[in-house]
Amino acid sequence: MIENQKIKSTLNVDLTEYCAEGARWSVQYVTVSKNVKLRVFSFIPKEANNLPTILFVAGWISLMRGWQQVLREMTKDFNVIYVETREKISSKIANTNDFSVEAIAKDLVKIVKIFHLETDKYIPFGSSLGGTAILESYRELDPKPLCFALLSPNAEYRIPWWGRLIVKFFWIRLYPAFKQFIKWYLKNFRLDIKSDQAQYDKYCEALDTADPHKLKPGALALAKYKIWDTLPDINLPVLIIGASKDLLHEPENLMNMHKMLPQSTWLDMQTNSAAHGSAMVVELRKYLNSLKLK
Repeated sequence: MIENQKIKSTLNVDLTEYCAEGARWSVQYVTVSKNVKLRVFSFIPKEANNLPTILFVAGWISLMRGWQQVLREMTKDFNVIYVETREKISSKIANTNDFSVEAIAKDLVKIVKIFHLETDKYIPFGSSLGGTAILESYRELDPKPLCFALLSPNAEYRIPWWGRLIVKFFWIRLYPAFKQFIKWYLKNFRLDIKSDQAQYDKYCEALDTADPHKLKPGALALAKYKIWDTLPDINLPVLIIGASKDLLHEPENLMNMHKMLPQSTWLDMQTNSAAHGSAMVVELRKYLNSLKLK
């Protein structure tokens, strides 16, 4: 483990910029299976407290840069374990093409054991695919967390039939051209650019730095995935954080997920950018306080 050094991330960002004042951080590679090692960052606030640890699982190919405001606010008082999942460019993969939700969920179960997280003393927080993987991990998570906090989790992935064909047969060497098509598709058909230009810019940066060798099998696996039948069995408090203007994450589906989860609370942050800001963490603290009152 390397601690309190000016370590640079994949995007050459100084990690001290992601901490609250006085917080410490460290980075290590964690072996979650025979063929997979994940990069994991640990953040420790300046002063110790009894708050639960946050197990932070970002969305598909998303970059830590997009979570800077959230991490700076979280690390004021939360211990944070930030996991870069197996489809991220940082993961060390050998002899496997499994980038499915189920595989990512099993990685999270292993992380919980490796870091000796205790019953009711940690909170899995996930965005998009990260949130979906957290929901998928519920059956095998041991020990169980205090609650889930999920930002725009996906119940399914609506990749059109022609999109699946393109992904299946496209030549990885053509990825530089293919990602331009994805950007065009997102801009014109899936995102509300007028309401949230920053969301589009963030996805473009993620596509520019992604590993196409991981993206192709991952996209094919996601196209087959649905979690609807699992939701009624998740007997745990869940905070669903939505962004009603974020068309990519289908607000109607999020509301349906909220209704199907037995102990769900709904929070609308309006835009994806607002959901990636410090105000979201303030709302998370309020939610945790409400759990203590029940």
